[in-house]
Amino acid sequence: MKSLKTLLLSAALAVAVIAPFANAAEPGEEVIARVLATGAKPPVMAPARGAEAQGPYQQLLITNVNIIDGTGAPTQGPYSILIEGNRIVSIGEASGGAAAKSAARVIDGEGGYILPGFIDTHDHIGTPNHIYGGELTDPGYVFKLMLAHGITTIRDVGSMMGLKWTLEHKKLSEEGKITAPRVVSYAVFPAKTATAEEAVKWVKAVHKTGADGVKFLGADPKVFAAAIKEINALGMGSAYHHSQTSVTRHNALDSARLGVQSIEHWYGLPEAMFEDRTVQHYPNDYNYNNEQDRFGQAGRLWQQTAKPGSERWNSTIRELVDLDVTLDPTFSIYEASRDLMRARTQEWLPDYGMPYILKAFEANPEAHGSFFFNWTTADEIAWRKNYELWMQFVRDFKNAGGRVTVGPDTGFIYSIYGFGYVRELEMLQEAGFHPLEVIRAATLSGAELLRKEDDYGTVAVGKRADLVLVKENPLANFKQLYGTGFPHYDFETKQNVRTNGIRYTIRDGIVFDVPKLLEQVRAAVKAKNAEYAAKAE
Repeated sequence: MKSLKTLLLSAALAVAVIAPFANAAEPGEEVIARVLATGAKPPVMAPARGAEAQGPYQQLLITNVNIIDGTGAPTQGPYSILIEGNRIVSIGEASGGAAAKSAARVIDGEGGYILPGFIDTHDHIGTPNHIYGGELTDPGYVFKLMLAHGITTIRDVGSMMGLKWTLEHKKLSEEGKITAPRVVSYAVFPAKTATAEEAVKWVKAVHKTGADGVKFLGADPKVFAAAIKEINALGMGSAYHHSQTSVTRHNALDSARLGVQSIEHWYGLPEAMFEDRTVQHYPNDYNYNNEQDRFGQAGRLWQQTAKPGSERWNSTIRELVDLDVTLDPTFSIYEASRDLMRARTQEWLPDYGMPYILKAFEANPEAHGSFFFNWTTADEIAWRKNYELWMQFVRDFKNAGGRVTVGPDTGFIYSIYGFGYVRELEMLQEAGFHPLEVIRAATLSGAELLRKEDDYGTVAVGKRADLVLVKENPLANFKQLYGTGFPHYDFETKQNVRTNGIRYTIRDGIVFDVPKLLEQVRAAVKAKNAEYAAKAE
């Protein structure tokens, strides 16, 4: 029989992670408060930065690089890029000219490629869900993996480890005191907020605390309308994951009409296009709190809506584009649903997956996203069809002028930080995006969603020095961006070799040495595995 503590923890997380309810906790702290009430240790802070980070410099010069600028324009080069402090001040001849002698540091790009820093528009610095594996997420581990895969900005949609905790990391990152991407913090709205007045009060409270935006999982339509009106009046950001428990009263189109800025995942989109029903075809024994029911039936939803190319399909896309709403599809987080064996055997899991995270991925009726209790061939086939239709909708939306961004929602369902972001790039290409469109989604489009396109998101004079330096051409193969590199046969040496991956990630002029970051992560994972092995003896 389970202990009382285990039962309390299960109940707390079922509420907190899946659908946060209103409670007496301070606004923005609802999720972590429920977890800490079980006796769990508070989340740790990321450590001070070390030798893996250098700068910013009075002058930093990067020579001999080909530029993929993030606008969708083709590659240009070779050029040099001169950075002073945290800004790009000039783009010029490949050698760097006179600056090659005066710059405090010169990085030889060796004819490689430079891109804008990647913007992760849907992720979590940590999740209380990992406590099912033994402990809460180490933010230093998360940040290093993100930077090692080129991510210079993360929108934490939910701040589930605590709004104040997340904002403290935002401050330390801005000050250059920790090794971390830039942090944009969204608080998660309590889904059971009872009245419009309470909604407005809550929004004002998290705004005063410092939240950049709000994420919704569901709410009474009148409550949501009041909340989103206040959010927009305050100039905050907004994101909506339309849970199946609320979407029958409020779909993605309803939310877009009221002014929500981004639709997360895809829930709410098929429901906006139902033609012969008003409710998804749930089996009679379906229970939303059974996560295999939840995800198994979600994989059958796109087959129940309007057909691609139909008037309902096209008119929905046209209206969403006209409303300037962004789609943040998070393709990669659900990929295990169409090929579970692949997900469980990804080559980076042993060296880069913390043991408590890998444990939390395993089937567990109490843990969000750990739903593979009896995952069948039929479930995988349904999800493959689901992806075909979902990807076609996102492609059609993009072709109609809609904005699509890159957010992998890592930390769940066999998706590891950083690696999941690169997989998201691959899946956007699978959805029919040209590689240059993929890079634009990962950079300029993300900056536009965050209303920061004048500050970062492209390689341009005057912009922040957020850059990714890679030796091989990423447009030819996004797999080259993985921290583990890309294995291939070298016909010159007649050997099987791996590409080098990203060499440097630069954020605000601070140069992060990616091989060092990866080495540190491997060492941390090895040490944690040894710790867990010793406890098991």
